[in-house]
Amino acid sequence: MAEWRVSVGGETTTAIFEPAAAPGHGTLFICAHGAGGHMSDRAMLALSEQLRSRGIDIVRFNFLYREKKTARPDPMPVLQRCLDAVAVHARETIKPRRLIIGGRSMGGRAASMMAADGYACDGLLLLAYPLHPAGKPEQLRDAHLAKIEVPTLCLNGTRDALCTRELMDRVIGKLESNWTMHWLEGADHSFHVLKSSGRTDSDVLTEVGEAIAKWGQAYTF
Repeated sequence: MAEWRVSVGGETTTAIFEPAAAPGHGTLFICAHGAGGHMSDRAMLALSEQLRSRGIDIVRFNFLYREKKTARPDPMPVLQRCLDAVAVHARETIKPRRLIIGGRSMGGRAASMMAADGYACDGLLLLAYPLHPAGKPEQLRDAHLAKIEVPTLCLNGTRDALCTRELMDRVIGKLESNWTMHWLEGADHSFHVLKSSGRTDSDVLTEVGEAIAKWGQAYTF
C-alpha cells in the first residue's frame, strides 16, 4: 500500500494505492467515493478487498471537500478535475496496462460524465449509480449515458431509492451493447439487505466481486 499526495489545481488531496492481492492482468481501478462517504469508509474498504482478491489494483482517494473535512460536495467540474488528477498521477506512477474509472453513487456519476466526454480509459465501473434523487424519479440523470463508448458495468440494488428499476430498465433499452447492468436482489443504495431477504450484506459484496470479475474476463481486464 502507498499513500500519495495529489495536486489538484492549487490544492492537494490524499490517495491510497493498494496492489492486487492475487495475480491479475495489470488492471487499475480509480475508485471515487459517494457524496456522504470518503476514501476509507466501510463500503470503500469492502469493495477494495473484493477487487484486490480478484487481481485488480485499486486507488482510493478523497474528493477535495472531504479532504477538507466538509460535508457539502464540490461542484461537478471540481469533482471531475480531482478524479482526473488522481488518474493522471496513477498513470505516471503505476503505469497500468488498463485503467478503469468509476466509483460509488456520486463518484461514479462524475466518472460517467467524464467517460461520456471521451475521457481516456478502458472501462467504467458504476456502483449504486444515482439515476435520480431520492423521491424525485422525474429528475433523471441519464442524458449523457448514451454517449459512453467504453465497456461499462453498472451495479444497483433492486431497493435503491435513487435508481428505480423500471426507470433504469427504460434507460438501458436506449443504450449500446457496451453497457452491462447487474441487479443486486434486495439491496438498497448502500448494498444493504434486510434480514428477511435470507441474504447478508457479505453475500451481496461477494456477488459484487463476482459480477465485476465476470465482466472483466469478458473484456480481458
